[in-house]
Amino acid sequence: MSPVLDTRALNRATLARQLLLDRADLPVPDAVAHLGGLQAQEPQEPFVGLWSRLRAFDPAVLSELLTGRRVVRTRVMRGTVHLLTADDALAWRARHDAMLRQRVTSAFRREIAGVDLDELAAAGRALVADGEPRSMPELGRALAERWPEAGPRGLGEVLVAALVPMAQLPPRGLWRARGGARYLPLATWLGRELAPPAPDGTDAVGRALVRRYLAAYGPAAVADVRAWSGLAGLQAAVKAIRAELVTFRDESGRELVDLPDAPRPAPDTPAPVRFLPAFDNAILGYHDRGRIIDDAHRGLSVAGERVVLVDGRVAATWKVEAGTVTVAPLRRLSKAERAEVAEEGRELAAFLSEGESDRVRVPASSD
Repeated sequence: MSPVLDTRALNRATLARQLLLDRADLPVPDAVAHLGGLQAQEPQEPFVGLWSRLRAFDPAVLSELLTGRRVVRTRVMRGTVHLLTADDALAWRARHDAMLRQRVTSAFRREIAGVDLDELAAAGRALVADGEPRSMPELGRALAERWPEAGPRGLGEVLVAALVPMAQLPPRGLWRARGGARYLPLATWLGRELAPPAPDGTDAVGRALVRRYLAAYGPAAVADVRAWSGLAGLQAAVKAIRAELVTFRDESGRELVDLPDAPRPAPDTPAPVRFLPAFDNAILGYHDRGRIIDDAHRGLSVAGERVVLVDGRVAATWKVEAGTVTVAPLRRLSKAERAEVAEEGRELAAFLSEGESDRVRVPASSD
């Protein structure tokens, strides 16, 4: 029988892999790569995610990586915008193509009824071939001249989100910058071609994704890998590398797989308070999120609430109001927990305001 890992053991493993147990000294691009990207549809949230994970994180470094095209904002896992290294975006995008097409065309099936997707993709590529960045509405309006019955919104969404791999360009996603989303083809922006789809019967990218996922999220079930990526067919990828892996069971009997040498700290390892951004993959990257969030609060993460981890678990939400980090506990906090939350909140307020404010409000329980 495989060893059983209880919820607390899985929690500590997750915190260690996610760089939330101890802040890491990694360079920013290495951290982005280790995490398999950061979910980033809210442009400023990755800065908080990296601040909570890295020592002496300088947000200007991430901005420079974006403008220098070493990291990029693009749609991949689950069809959502992620911040990825350029290398990962180019290597992984083709493996996500079928999933992206299915999700987006299903969502806009009425709007694009009767539109040939291959023709739409060809028209979109011709439109962006001049290298001029355009917004999604601009692309949609241009395409609607050819398919007026479809309407610009559906045409633009399907093109950008699925048919042509696109990069969201700066200033979108730069530190404390505002700007609408403008797009260029990923290959154009990065100056390199995407890795081609795998030959039939092989899935080297799928196997690499499983290894990378386990390094940042394991131990985990196949369903967890699928929930993070949105991809089908990963059961076969796990089977192909099973000889490399070790197996465990969770308390409900699910099989979990893992890399043999990955960290699995003792369940009683102390866990510091951490503030997580909206849509953080430390929560969304699992099918079974019970290792880090109670079922009663599961909806908070998908609703875009920012959360606070206390003893490794979601115990509060937070927001910024008039320069003050305001915490809303989901349970009663002890005096010691409240003090630790307040201290970390002051550090976060100073980070977000660039030293102009360290104000934090932490009631003992929700008002």
